[in-house]
Amino acid sequence: MNQYMEFSKLFYEFYSEDEIEIDSLMSEHIYFKVGGPVDILLNPNNTGQIVKTIALCKEHKVPYFIIGNGSNLLVKDGGIRGVVIKLCKLNNISVNDTEIYAECGALLADVSKVALKNSLTGFEFACGIPGSIGGAVYMNAGAYDGEISFIIKEATVVNDKNEIITLSKEELALGYRTSAVMTHGYVVLSATFALKNGDYDTIKARVDHLTKRREDSQPLEYPSAGSTFKRPEGYFVGKLIQDSGLKGFTMGRAGVSEKHSGFIINRGGATATEVLEVIAYVQKVIKENYGVDLHTEVRIIGEEKE
Repeated sequence: MNQYMEFSKLFYEFYSEDEIEIDSLMSEHIYFKVGGPVDILLNPNNTGQIVKTIALCKEHKVPYFIIGNGSNLLVKDGGIRGVVIKLCKLNNISVNDTEIYAECGALLADVSKVALKNSLTGFEFACGIPGSIGGAVYMNAGAYDGEISFIIKEATVVNDKNEIITLSKEELALGYRTSAVMTHGYVVLSATFALKNGDYDTIKARVDHLTKRREDSQPLEYPSAGSTFKRPEGYFVGKLIQDSGLKGFTMGRAGVSEKHSGFIINRGGATATEVLEVIAYVQKVIKENYGVDLHTEVRIIGEEKE
């Protein structure tokens, strides 16, 4: 039974009816296609709604979670108690000389297209990352020898006091898959990136090359959350898993990709529990074989199913 039905009525004062979802299955909102229901899912279209929602949740001591495109998220089968604030509707992108401003819900792929259209270089590495700007800043997303910390100028966030502030690149404290946003529980509203003028054909060639490389090496035909594990220092995750004989290993309808061993995939109709069992087994085997602790890059939230 949804214990927050009464609380949900407060949101109808500043959300339209189609921006509020009750008992929505999280499997419909994340790339992994797993996860139980969330009590209240909100789809704000402006920063005022976000700030007011967070304030209400804190006032009433209701748990809340922020999600973007759901590309790096695993929700357990019991779903999420409380509120999920989905930021995909805040997706404006604009260009000012060599800088690109993007709201938190803008897709990295779309920002990459805008950069290409304006012959701006520096964003090519992110052309195939399936996440949004908010999530990318939150975890300092990266690929193909590039990462957000290389190009970001500043980000506007909601801090832990529910104030809207702008943090410089230095204040964001971006590290390997971490940031001050993650450490302090801030919410990214937008970010500005400092790029450089480049040659359109050269930029396009780089984007095309990385796109093909991604399509050739990653199991894009299956639901997943991308690279499941963080890279342990001195090792390559995919090689550790492959050398342990786990390539193609399955438990139920989840398993290790045969195309890229660093990806745990949903082969069709998998449960979050099955995905988590595969993750745990891979971690166990790698620890036994190499003494290496594999830590998940994917964000895992929610409750077990009763």
